[in-house]
Amino acid sequence: MSLAELLVSLALTGLLFSATLTLLAQTQQAWATGLARAETQQAARVALTRLVADIRAAGFGGAGFAAVAVAEPERVVLQQDIDGDGVIAAGGERVTWRLAGSILRRDAGGGAQPIVNGVRALRLEYLDAAGAPTAIADDVRSVAITLVLEPERPLKGVAPLSVSTLVRLRNR
Repeated sequence: MSLAELLVSLALTGLLFSATLTLLAQTQQAWATGLARAETQQAARVALTRLVADIRAAGFGGAGFAAVAVAEPERVVLQQDIDGDGVIAAGGERVTWRLAGSILRRDAGGGAQPIVNGVRALRLEYLDAAGAPTAIADDVRSVAITLVLEPERPLKGVAPLSVSTLVRLRNR
């Protein structure tokens, strides 16, 4: 075996390793992108499911209180009379949802617990019985929710995810 043959074989081996490493890097990037998208979609599902359940339950237990106590664009306070005593005072009877920085939090009396991270925006629009926007909390019959989430670790090629739904209060 001559020196020329050895150099050619080393060059070919180097090209093969270079191509293999490039393919490996692209595969890892595709995996990380897919994982970030899946985590973002799952976080959006969790947040929307929990928020929708609380909005639907608002007003349970009677008509002597407002189902929606506070109706702000990034915060909502929902009320229900779980124990049937006519007073909104027990744990879980007043639930607050709010966006704090990039964390969506839920407070049901035990402190504001984080539900999901990576929330870029939370928009709540309140509608009356006729479907018209309202700023009066006692007139709210439906809530339009829009959540915009991004991966906790932003990656190139992963755009923010926007999900929205319209929820009707069952008990009003």
